[in-house]
Amino acid sequence: MELALIFISAAIVNNFVLSYFLGICPFVGVSKKISSAVSMGMAVMFVMTITAIVSWLLFHLILVPFKVEILQYVSFILVIASLVQLVEMFIRKISKPLYDTLGIYLPLITTNCAILGLALFAVLKEYSFVESVVFGVGAGAGFTLALVIMAGIREELELANVPKVFQGAGITMIVAGCLALAFMGFAGIT
Repeated sequence: MELALIFISAAIVNNFVLSYFLGICPFVGVSKKISSAVSMGMAVMFVMTITAIVSWLLFHLILVPFKVEILQYVSFILVIASLVQLVEMFIRKISKPLYDTLGIYLPLITTNCAILGLALFAVLKEYSFVESVVFGVGAGAGFTLALVIMAGIREELELANVPKVFQGAGITMIVAGCLALAFMGFAGIT
């Protein structure tokens, strides 16, 4: 039951994009089409899950025993950068069109603050190994959910009669704000 609560909390109640406002760059940049949003969401979910595993092992098996916890930021960033490079090479090899669709946003996963936030929150919340993995999957699922919802709305807005002054970035920010308000309602913030 506790694992389910961690998953739901990370995916919906404390959604990294819509509650913590982490990972906004790919949220806005890749959310124009549902297909690219799903692909980017899956890539981020994979990186978040593996980051949760590796960062937990790194922190608890190396940094804590050697009393060098201060190196967690640097070590977590190195882990994230390495994982993103692997994902980027894999996607380029498997699906060149997908690689081209994700464009600059794929390497930007490295600097996605949501992934670093995941590693730091897992340490801060003192999650066990299994809890960290569930937290990583839940955070990735929440990131994907936010991207897909935003992409669905943006696809519909292409067919809508949006006033000229709101077209483009304006309506995107309005929709993002409304989504954030809706997700904050899950946390009881009114």
